[in-house]
Amino acid sequence: MPPPDFHQARKRFGQNFLHDAGVIQRIAAAVAAKPGQQVVEIGPGRGALTEALLLTTDGVLQVIELDRDLIPILRTRFFNFPNLSIHEGDALKFDFATLAAPELPLRVVGNLPYNISTPLIFHLLEHAGRIQDMHFMLQQEVVDRLTAQPGSRAYGRLGIMVQYYCEAEALFGVPPTAFSPQPKVNSAIVRLTPHREMPIVAKDERRLRNVVRTAFAHRRKTLRNNLKGLVTEEQIRALDIDPGSRAEQLTLSNFVAISDTLGSEQDAAP
Repeated sequence: MPPPDFHQARKRFGQNFLHDAGVIQRIAAAVAAKPGQQVVEIGPGRGALTEALLLTTDGVLQVIELDRDLIPILRTRFFNFPNLSIHEGDALKFDFATLAAPELPLRVVGNLPYNISTPLIFHLLEHAGRIQDMHFMLQQEVVDRLTAQPGSRAYGRLGIMVQYYCEAEALFGVPPTAFSPQPKVNSAIVRLTPHREMPIVAKDERRLRNVVRTAFAHRRKTLRNNLKGLVTEEQIRALDIDPGSRAEQLTLSNFVAISDTLGSEQDAAP
């Protein structure tokens, strides 16, 4: 008979439960949460990392769990932590602004299901002004993309837009054996720290996202081909950018400059 806190991982929720004590402690040490801080854990699962976080925050923690069958397991396991708040809901739809106090920005932690990691990160970035930092367990490939620099094969839309809002730092890798059931891919921990002061500011962030998306629409094609219809070769050259370059050769500053040029042209139109 399984133990009372047993819960079969469900594929539809992308559940892979972390159980490696050494990895759990490394994550907790990387977060380095302190009493009095507002810590939020997304997807606590059976509570392996939850316990480590509770011990470093004087038992003050908020968790968001989608799987309703895990809620009673968490309540039973942590009944002696009265300052643990358990929210049943979808993190993709959760209003994180309801948790943040102006003087206490959120510190977000989570072992994110691979199938929702990208949209969830962008959902959280909508609240970047209320977040101190984020520590996530993600697929190694996703962490590589988040932290990629120009010229690398992993460099693309995801890394550029996340780095527009945050400093992204890969911390350490996690093998499949740290989970139950074991995933078929390697994982890694990444730290995302929203910029307190934006180093680069686009005139229109929606236009910037469109430029980046269009530039990477066909990775093997040059800027003159991918951005045809948005910007001319002459406009690209005026920014000291080679129209024969491919998107992965451009820096974030380059993309912002192209985006702002489009805005200037439109603003100057009669």
